Amino acid sequence: MADRLTQLQDAVNSLADQFCNAIGVLQQCAPPASFSNIQTAINKDQPANPTEEYAQLFAALIARTAKDVDVLIDSLPSEESTAALQAASLRQLEEENHEAAARLEEVVYRGDVLLEKIQSALADIAQSQLRTRNGAPSQPSPTTES
Repeated sequence: MADRLTQLQDAVNSLADQFCNAIGVLQQCAPPASFSNIQTAINKDQPANPTEEYAQLFAALIARTAKDVDVLIDSLPSEESTAALQAASLRQLEEENHEAAARLEEVVYRGDVLLEKIQSALADIAQSQLRTRNGAPSQPSPTTES
């Protein structure tokens, strides 16, 4: 994923594209203006243009992108962020990372122990199946004395 400044630049570029596209489409769809008594036969019977729909669509796109730009700007580090604060934040993140690594090592260890138990049980099951196929009892029968 790109860093925040690159994301912000992409959002600003997208906003500029949307403004340009909106202006172009609205110019293309705008009804012609009449100049004094000059009549044009070309535009007399044109159907109504969906200019209002385009305006709403582009307004929504521009508003959403502007909101994204605001969110990205808010996520940037503040001016009050000094080197000491950044170092403290990094130390805290490193501590959290070490704690997570220790938890991960413990989980991996328990997983390895469990895997060994499962493999041992599977080996016992396989041996028992081999003995029963060969006609030998899987477990010696205990003698009961009464």
